[in-house]
Amino acid sequence: MENKDLIEAAAEATDRQKAMSFRQAVREYPKAIMFSALLSTSIVMEGFDLGLIGSFFAFPQFTNKFGEQQPDGSYQILGLMFAGWMTERLGYRQMMQIALGAMATFIFIPFFAPRIEVLLVGQILCGMPWGVFQGIATAYAADLCPVALRAYLTTYVNLCFVMGQLLSTGVLRATIQRDDEWAFRIPFALQWMWPIPIIIGIFFTPESPCTDEVVQQANATVAMMLHTNAMERKEQQGATYLECFRGVNLRRTEIACVSYAIQMICGSSLMGYSVDFFQQAGLETTDALNLTIGQFGIGFVGTVCSWWLMGFFGRRTLYLLGVSAGLLVLSAATGWATGSLLLVFACLYNISVGPVCFCIISEMPSTRLRAKTVVLARAVYNISGIVCNILTPRMINPTAWQWGPKAGFFYAGVSLICIVWMFFRLPEAKGRTYGELQVLFREKIPARRFATTEAKLFDESLDKFDV
Repeated sequence: MENKDLIEAAAEATDRQKAMSFRQAVREYPKAIMFSALLSTSIVMEGFDLGLIGSFFAFPQFTNKFGEQQPDGSYQILGLMFAGWMTERLGYRQMMQIALGAMATFIFIPFFAPRIEVLLVGQILCGMPWGVFQGIATAYAADLCPVALRAYLTTYVNLCFVMGQLLSTGVLRATIQRDDEWAFRIPFALQWMWPIPIIIGIFFTPESPCTDEVVQQANATVAMMLHTNAMERKEQQGATYLECFRGVNLRRTEIACVSYAIQMICGSSLMGYSVDFFQQAGLETTDALNLTIGQFGIGFVGTVCSWWLMGFFGRRTLYLLGVSAGLLVLSAATGWATGSLLLVFACLYNISVGPVCFCIISEMPSTRLRAKTVVLARAVYNISGIVCNILTPRMINPTAWQWGPKAGFFYAGVSLICIVWMFFRLPEAKGRTYGELQVLFREKIPARRFATTEAKLFDESLDKFDV
């Protein structure tokens, strides 16, 4: 394709994508929706297992067998880095199939664990494929879908996480009546129901983000991708982790990493200990699990509602509003009624911060560095999680720091710092193509002006670009 023809075709495809409605996108890209949703379903496995571990802290049959366990997410970081490096060599499909096969194997360890040390080894090994799921699911959704579907398919990752937690709590509620070790071994065993069906489904997924669903538009779509890739090649000589910290990509990496960290440090870690909060408020374990099921049910509905809210408010505004509202709830936590306030916090979190974060981290990186930037962002999230999961149990435990519900004040203070950062550094990407975002970042447009600045995408010739 000649230089002039390529630019004209890319401009045509860009205008068409920006004008495409949600209904049009659903009609024209059903396979993209199906394949993206399939890979994101792997996140249900992670949400399921992490939901088990968090609730097991208040599970009598588990604590009698293993005692108290301190959560740690450091093992996921290794899997994340491995995912970013190997995905470039093997592709999304093969890397996901390897990770799912490893997950099916590693589940044997926690299922048969006779003591706490073996259980820890099992969780460490399971954390590696979790890291692969985290790194690939969001990047694949962002690569595959058009602008009109981008927010929905990337935030679907959060919905999968909530579904996993909801399922795990429901399973625990069903097994709490047992007095033997099967009360917690059955939930571990149920994790085997996920890998094989997903592996079979991935066998039919495309590796390339190009689809042939609208043949007459294929050339224009490819032209738009080539044009965006050419602009990025001009400023990036390689797609390595080091490139994420050079030039304009440093700002993009910062936004992705800090935005992902905010999802953890805004107080969401408190939701993982809701069963503990409810028990300390005087509820029986069964009733505490019932309320936790309600909490995750609220999260499910909230994530679906966020799809409409993002279309109305955009990413930046909704993220700011979500953290600000969460700050007010955390500041009101003065008694063990914190348990009920957690339900309010869960609603606010899942209509804003929880799902919107996945949209932000998928849109901020350049196309060529997306997988690696998402990996780095998730690694920062996991490091934040390690810190929060060390501090939070000590804050709320009556035998440790004895902060109780006052832990909310700590996270309220952290949320205030996050709000200041977001106001000055978090840009609005609603309705922008990846090429337009590349131009806005290259021109160093301030975050507050992203939504109103015109991106002159096709002003330069491609002669100096390596297409």
